[in-house]
Amino acid sequence: MLRQLKIALIFLGIFTVVTGIIYPLFVTGIAQAFFHHQANGSLIEENGASVGSELIGQPFSDPKYFWGRLSATTPFPYNAAASSGSNYGPSNPALREAIQARIDALKAADPDNNQPIPVDLVTFSASGLDPDISVAAADYQVPRVARYRGLSEEQVSDLVNQFTEGRQLGIMGEPRVNVLKLNLALDAVK
Repeated sequence: MLRQLKIALIFLGIFTVVTGIIYPLFVTGIAQAFFHHQANGSLIEENGASVGSELIGQPFSDPKYFWGRLSATTPFPYNAAASSGSNYGPSNPALREAIQARIDALKAADPDNNQPIPVDLVTFSASGLDPDISVAAADYQVPRVARYRGLSEEQVSDLVNQFTEGRQLGIMGEPRVNVLKLNLALDAVK
């Protein structure tokens, strides 16, 4: 029995070193060598300071900015440590209240906009961290953003088009717009 215990402890030590030290260092080294930007959080920097990640949504509520999807994370929106959806079902009154509040906020910020509101502007993302909106959601917000920034709708639409990303590998998903990148580009417009 002591012999089997000794063998078991030796294998425990070997596999602890291999799977707990060697493998993670190897994978981290490969990631840093070939995918440096992604391995370090896909951070966006301006003037030498990190302003966010292109993979995690940011809360924007000022009407001069494009707004992203709703986030259900707690204790604050887009909390990467608490990634989750709301888990509200369609019959849950809390979901209906959140959607109605967002509709009211969109209409209050742009009362003359009579376009149908895209669903991704009034619903929660599954992770609560979605950094992108649909092209329709960006187009819906163009008149408001242009008005609050004193720009023409054409200028703002051109920026939306410039920051529209296509389908992944040309076939997966839908075209989308990264809200943080778009808002940073808007801030750079003089």
